[in-house]
Amino acid sequence: MKICFFGSSLVSSYWNGAATYYRGMLKEIAALGHDITFFEPDAFERQAHRDIDDPDWAKVIIYPATPDGWRGSLGAAAQSADMLIKASGVGVFDQELENAVAELPSRIMRIYWDVDAPATLEAMESDPQHHLRRAIGSYDLVLTYGGGDGVVSAYRAMGARDCVPIYNALDPATHFPAPPDRRFACDLSLLANRLPDREKRVERFFLDVARQVPERSFVLGGSGWDSKDTPANLRKVGHVGTKDHNAFFGSALATLNVNRDSMARYGFSPPTRVFEAIGAGACLITDQWDGIDHFIEPDREVLVAASGAEVAEHLASLTSGRAQAMASRARTRILSQHTYRQRARQFNDLFVGSSSRIEAAE
Repeated sequence: MKICFFGSSLVSSYWNGAATYYRGMLKEIAALGHDITFFEPDAFERQAHRDIDDPDWAKVIIYPATPDGWRGSLGAAAQSADMLIKASGVGVFDQELENAVAELPSRIMRIYWDVDAPATLEAMESDPQHHLRRAIGSYDLVLTYGGGDGVVSAYRAMGARDCVPIYNALDPATHFPAPPDRRFACDLSLLANRLPDREKRVERFFLDVARQVPERSFVLGGSGWDSKDTPANLRKVGHVGTKDHNAFFGSALATLNVNRDSMARYGFSPPTRVFEAIGAGACLITDQWDGIDHFIEPDREVLVAASGAEVAEHLASLTSGRAQAMASRARTRILSQHTYRQRARQFNDLFVGSSSRIEAAE
């Protein structure tokens, strides 16, 4: 199929946590024989902070972040696409694009791919006039990068024809164990951009822990934290490009995952960072969320904390040997069950494996 994909950015992870999900999924979808063109706006200085060159498995088209820019790109895509995918969170002209894609001719399969389903659904539920309430029923399918039954049921209740989660996963060619880097060496690290619905949880699960154990060292990576008051035993290293992710995750005794508020409420949505960190050989401590045992086994492959106090307890009891053993078991599980190659086959089976789907796309 000729697939045209409108997303935030494929080539830059700057203020763009979905980048590695896009890359992992689309690289493996392309490997199954599909032709992919990725359309992204020139916005938020992402082109000045590129992590990768244009890949050989997708054509990347960067359009001006203007009304004429998105309209021209959508018009060009609609002329050739068998499938047109609009991802959530492009960042500019999302509402306009979502409404316009919903109105494309039915010969084009229209997919809404939500990379932040809990936040989208909360916005829809709180606003009876939300544009997606009217538009979502015109899409052939909603895909999400997580959410479990709660997200599926909620999307169907909002009028979606169907909703299928395709979870985050690991690209072993991108995230793998790397030599430690002294820039990131510490007892506990966290890589997370500063966002309003994550900041309070970062305070509870990471910053407060650092204050409680001043003898331990902490490293905080991600954009937006420069102005945040933090304890002396915590180093802020700013934006960490994807080329440094493996070293970041592998340089600490353990690394922490902290979900956003909305994701924690819905559960069943392992963030990309979980798979990236485990793929890089890190020992992972995560805040508690429903469904984690569907992906990795608590206490044996991951340490789960319901509070900052439990994070501190895990850290106090963690030896280097135990951390390495836990990391090894977790990586073995992820490599066997949760790679983007497996996720791409799931995507492929939704469309190529069904004659009715193929006919709908033709």
